[in-house]
Amino acid sequence: KRHNHSSVVEFVLLGFSDLPALQEQLFGVFLVVYLVTLMGNAVIILVISLEQSLHVPMYLFLLNLSVVEVGFSAVIMPEMLVVLSTENTVITFAGCFAQMFLILLFGVTECFLLGAMAYDRFAAICHPLSYAMIMNKRVFMKLVVFSWVSGIMVATVQTSWVFSFPYCGPNEINHISCETPAVLELACADTFLFEIYAFTGTILIIMVPFLLILLSYIRILFAILKMPSTTGRQKAFSTCASHLTSVTLFYGTASMTYLQPKSGYSPETKKLMSLAYTLLTPLLNPLIYSLRNSELKRALMRLWRRKVDLHTL
Repeated sequence: KRHNHSSVVEFVLLGFSDLPALQEQLFGVFLVVYLVTLMGNAVIILVISLEQSLHVPMYLFLLNLSVVEVGFSAVIMPEMLVVLSTENTVITFAGCFAQMFLILLFGVTECFLLGAMAYDRFAAICHPLSYAMIMNKRVFMKLVVFSWVSGIMVATVQTSWVFSFPYCGPNEINHISCETPAVLELACADTFLFEIYAFTGTILIIMVPFLLILLSYIRILFAILKMPSTTGRQKAFSTCASHLTSVTLFYGTASMTYLQPKSGYSPETKKLMSLAYTLLTPLLNPLIYSLRNSELKRALMRLWRRKVDLHTL
């Protein structure tokens, strides 16, 4: 088979080509979602960076998460908007490699960041007196660096391996982006060994942080229930609810995509699930965190007042 076909030099992203009548409407919706995502996350990054009182682990983790969300959107959305607005659905071999690498980098980093954020909440609620010692600057830096380095390592190994396979037959990727499962379907070689590695790696990357998050929240729940003050309980629940919403949305859809065998779902279902964690999570995260967080809202108001005062001088 390898000798009968020339090597593939570019891929065709099919995206939502099976819905030709909806291309314009989808373009409009995705463009608005992309712009709102960028603005929402940019505001969080700006507020936390400029407001000194927010330079604590909880908000610095959130800043890193917003950077990841901006990256996720920027990797997938512009390419998808091009596919929806023009006939040019071609993506080069190098472009596909870069997109897969960055999707994995941001995806894995987000997994570990969400795990680190759960540990931070656990330390703050269950051990408030020794929190400053448990989550000191060194520990915080180690958790952030570990999250990003893990993302880079997994993305390097997995993308290099996927693109080491020969691609000599069909070149149409029936998906919205160059995600590993969609590209792997086009490889004209035995990918069984890689699939075992990918499945095992995904379980470790997705399920291990998820179990840590789950255990942290079980401990947090017991600690909250023991709190004598109703106000304290409400504040703790509010902080944790934001994080839990993000975790459920991201882990639920990502694990369904990456822990499924090749024939697990129809391409349409895979596209919708992929949209949930590459489009919906980056869009909702700023809303989830900022609307439920009075400290973040107060910091935003302070910055706004400062800006207004400067203009009136």
